[in-house]
Amino acid sequence: MKTLTFLSLLLLFVSTGATAQQKNESIIVDHMRREFVTYLPNGLADNAPVIISLHGRLGTAARQMIFADFRLLADRDKFIIVCPQGIERSWNDGRGTPANSRGVNDVKFIDELITYIISTYHADPARVYVTGMSNGGFMTSRLACELNKRIAAVAVVAASMDQDEGYKPTQSIPVMYIQGTKDPLVPFAGGQMKGAGGVIYSHEDILKKWVAVDHCDSKPVVTNLPILVNDGTTVTKEEYTSNDGMKVIGFTIVDGGHTWPGGTQYLPKFMIGSLSKNLNACDEIWKFFKENKLSAN
Repeated sequence: MKTLTFLSLLLLFVSTGATAQQKNESIIVDHMRREFVTYLPNGLADNAPVIISLHGRLGTAARQMIFADFRLLADRDKFIIVCPQGIERSWNDGRGTPANSRGVNDVKFIDELITYIISTYHADPARVYVTGMSNGGFMTSRLACELNKRIAAVAVVAASMDQDEGYKPTQSIPVMYIQGTKDPLVPFAGGQMKGAGGVIYSHEDILKKWVAVDHCDSKPVVTNLPILVNDGTTVTKEEYTSNDGMKVIGFTIVDGGHTWPGGTQYLPKFMIGSLSKNLNACDEIWKFFKENKLSAN
């Protein structure tokens, strides 16, 4: 009888949602249905942190959940992952993307998405973070400029910021940029972009922009990370810190391509360059994010 009772309780526990959930959701913004995928780990409590993860051009929300896979970290540390879907698989980062051509207000979308996640899942409004790859990375840079009062920190992968758009870095926010020196799509040295166009800051110049805004020491702590895998890449970290602890962090993936370090070689090297396994971008981004929290206004 005792064994039967234990098994009954165990089955009840399993049937009442003791596993992680991944959900397809949507909200209406500017009369458009905006879709996103939400990952809720088992044991999630109120006031959990949130990572909003933005896919690249031609990506999807569902693929981004796998491509930049924070799920094991979310299971361990109990945070929410949200992967939104861009219009025509693109984001209006200010350059000539399909979303930009249609006049889509993606800043408003992310703003209202944050409100929805906080309201629906009782997430912590002081611990909302944004990361993105490529077009999603450029959009993340835009959000750092235009939505910094709602975002505690950002991390940009394989992207920079356009020099000529109306938004500029003016308000302090902790930032991280991860970029490969042999990225064939987003030039490490900056300059003219193909595809969506625009003239972008180099990796070093965008770090300097944020260092000035965040009032960090102009001399970084430079670390050469150990070589874990002989894949032809090496990694250098630059860390700039302000007197009040604000940080600007740059990772240079020497000989790295248009990839998510620690992820997958999703296209051939001749198209996107080399993937580095000498850095796990998800680990470093989450480590950076959890050190930061919005100050009370």
